Amino acid sequence: MSRFTSKRMWYVMAGLAGSFALAALSHAADQPQWGERHTRNMVSSETALPESFDPETGTNIKWTAPLGDNAYASPVVASGKVFIGANNSQPRDPRIDGDYAVLLCLNEANGALCWQLAVPRIGGDKYLDWPMIGMCSPPTVEGDRVYTMTNRYEVVCLDIDGQADGNDGPYMDEGQHMALSGQPAFEVTPTDADIIWLVDLQAAVGMYPHDGAHCSILLDGPVLYLNTCNGVDNTHAVVRKPDAPSLIALDKETGRLLAQDGERIGPRIFHSTWSSPAISDINGIKHVVFGGADGVVYAFDAVTPGPADHPAATMNRVWRFDCDPTGPKENVSQYLNNREISPSIIESMPVALGNRVYVTAGGDIWWGKKKSWLKCIDATQSGDITGTGELWSFEMQSHCCTTPAVSNGLIFVADCAGLLHCLDVETGQVYWSHDTGREVWASPMIADGKVYVGTRGKDFWVLAADKELSVISSVRLGAPISATATVANGVLYVATLEQLYAIHKATSP
Repeated sequence: MSRFTSKRMWYVMAGLAGSFALAALSHAADQPQWGERHTRNMVSSETALPESFDPETGTNIKWTAPLGDNAYASPVVASGKVFIGANNSQPRDPRIDGDYAVLLCLNEANGALCWQLAVPRIGGDKYLDWPMIGMCSPPTVEGDRVYTMTNRYEVVCLDIDGQADGNDGPYMDEGQHMALSGQPAFEVTPTDADIIWLVDLQAAVGMYPHDGAHCSILLDGPVLYLNTCNGVDNTHAVVRKPDAPSLIALDKETGRLLAQDGERIGPRIFHSTWSSPAISDINGIKHVVFGGADGVVYAFDAVTPGPADHPAATMNRVWRFDCDPTGPKENVSQYLNNREISPSIIESMPVALGNRVYVTAGGDIWWGKKKSWLKCIDATQSGDITGTGELWSFEMQSHCCTTPAVSNGLIFVADCAGLLHCLDVETGQVYWSHDTGREVWASPMIADGKVYVGTRGKDFWVLAADKELSVISSVRLGAPISATATVANGVLYVATLEQLYAIHKATSP
């Protein structure tokens, strides 16, 4: 894999998950969304999970599935199916050849292919849709519907059963959607995806994409909340669509645009808008919490859908918190490649728990300063709370793109220096930092009293989720790990760039 391909795809990892009382999204032991519902906390109440596994002997391996050679997405699990992004370097359908991003729907029991959504590249400028990377956005599942963003920056609603039960519509053009530009439509087969509706964000909200689409859609009742992936162009110095929104809300039934932010973050974008939103619930009042590409955390009132003929509303901002108030705010492109002074960016998801929001922010991995922070914010305030909202801050000496995980009074976060940190969630006091050996893009996952995390050095670590450092095991896999581990129905899912492993506690290989 080239330096550039590696460079472009950090984000799916960041932050880039099991049985969290998700009845509104799916049955209890599934994991139908990246991170805990609403809060985005990377925790699971699953127990009896394996402490180690060995792909060479098959110990504790339930099944494996190939993902190609450039897969960065984290898996989600719902209704007997596993969803994960892949590329097409090993075509699963002989008709579909060449460079496609692919969303795989696999059988949860054995990893067999149920159906796939294969999407050709945008083409032309590679910075719009980076060649040969897998589908990066982890989908969100509710009932018989799957919501995700494709590599072409299309928000799609899919039938969970694919075309096996027929083409449901109203979208009926799946055959042409699979075809390369200027080529005739494919015949749709039972192993193809069934698109219910599709919204092209470039046309719908005027965004301009960069590198790759990464978005984990947040579902709350009838509303879908998502980041737009608006970013710089191929010069890395110009934001071509400075007035495009960074956060939007769509109607889950039709894809209709309900609302968008009015913060005009565009001129302050240093790279791209890759952080997905969370929801805080304080005394029964919901706020949508969003990490901006300008290093600022925003909270907005939740959106209430209006009549179908109403124009999109502007989201009402409740508070804003600048994670790096002394960082540059204007003419930000002049700080490209400056490892000492640069704006900050948020490349992970905020975690909203109780009256607090936890978020990582700092210099961009490729273009900005190395410094980053884990911030704890008082979410009960209003207005500009930059000077009053910080409860504690933990400074890291390298970049950070991982979403923190909170459990039993502890918070875990990993950084690009390869350090996994354990802190007191109330005070930010550091209990320990463990050197994993290589940079970490995947978010830590907590389940069964353990912390699971993979590294870009191919190592997957299992540690005790305790304030005393205790390494339980580590295993070297065949490719780098950029995806967050997922836990569902007693199974641990670990994805490398090439392979998805389903791991369970078994008595024999």
